[in-house]
Amino acid sequence: MTYADLGVRRVINAHNTLTMLGGSIMLPAVRAAMDEAAGQFVDMAELARAASDRVAALTRNEDALIVGSASAGLMLSALAAMTGDDQRRLWQVLEYGAGALGRREIIIQRAHRIPYDNVLTLAGAQVVEVGNAIQTFGWELEAAVTPRTAAILYVAGEHLTEAALPLEEVLEIAQAAQVPVIVDGAAQLPPRENLWRFTQAGAAVALFSGGKEIRGPQASGLMVGKKEFLDAVRMHAFPWQRFGRVAKVGKEETIGLLTALELWLERDLDADLRRAEAVTAQWVRAWSEIDAVDAVRDWPGEAGRPMPRVRLQWPAGSYPPAAAIAEQLAAGTEPIVVFVADPRAIWLNAELVDDADVQTVTRRVTEAFTRAGGAGR
Repeated sequence: MTYADLGVRRVINAHNTLTMLGGSIMLPAVRAAMDEAAGQFVDMAELARAASDRVAALTRNEDALIVGSASAGLMLSALAAMTGDDQRRLWQVLEYGAGALGRREIIIQRAHRIPYDNVLTLAGAQVVEVGNAIQTFGWELEAAVTPRTAAILYVAGEHLTEAALPLEEVLEIAQAAQVPVIVDGAAQLPPRENLWRFTQAGAAVALFSGGKEIRGPQASGLMVGKKEFLDAVRMHAFPWQRFGRVAKVGKEETIGLLTALELWLERDLDADLRRAEAVTAQWVRAWSEIDAVDAVRDWPGEAGRPMPRVRLQWPAGSYPPAAAIAEQLAAGTEPIVVFVADPRAIWLNAELVDDADVQTVTRRVTEAFTRAGGAGR
């Protein structure tokens, strides 16, 4: 069975390592490792422990756990923060829900609210916001910490820093109050150092997507951090029949992500950056020729990732809105998905566009504006 058999079109991804587009493309060695894993039975608890040890060693952490996604890791982190390694609290959650616990508040800065933090409430946690969209003060975070506080969530990324406290200050406040800090770094690779930087600074756990930059299976994620915290996570996680079972990870994903991580840690990331810069410069030159369109290199990429992208912007009255241009590019037999930046601008990322598709993107974007010239004025 293929996508074509289902009538599903292949998409040129000029957006990013977006889950809605399948994350990224696994390398042949990763697919081969998953295929071999799929052909054998294995004790899943033994596999999880061995894989955890290997990931921890690779990422310079005390412990690790492969899970179904970064979101799964966030849900499991919330459960672990609320119960710790106390079997009695685990029983209370299983029997009565987290509402039976006295400690179930997770603090998050308002500047860090993201669409994915809804899994905190799925776990039964109560979200407490501090700060506002313009600024956050340390005393606000200090005041929000009470005996009901289970953890503080810090969402990493340069795009979220302007109105938020820096991680170092959050960790200082949390450590004084003996409250664990969960770092959501789902899309914060590269650099490699992020795999250990957050936890070595003092975070209890850091979460990463396995199907984005690492190029592992899309339905996979990494939890790395302190052994004490991850031991509490394991009480809730697959293969046990507990709440984390809904986020289980298979033997194929476990081996696939481990293989992908080993390959990524040896990958020439500077070469990836040089290639992205070259394609970005090529696109900027080509699209600067389009009348009334301002084509510039933009930095950083989505979610603050250290990759360039092209921003195309045009004045009102010259071309249709950005959503209409994006819809036109996504139509037809060569669909190209781009990021709508604002009503009159789009972003295009070269990172995941194959060399064979670079010219296709160049041509299709030029044609989209040429055909749309005068439309919607």
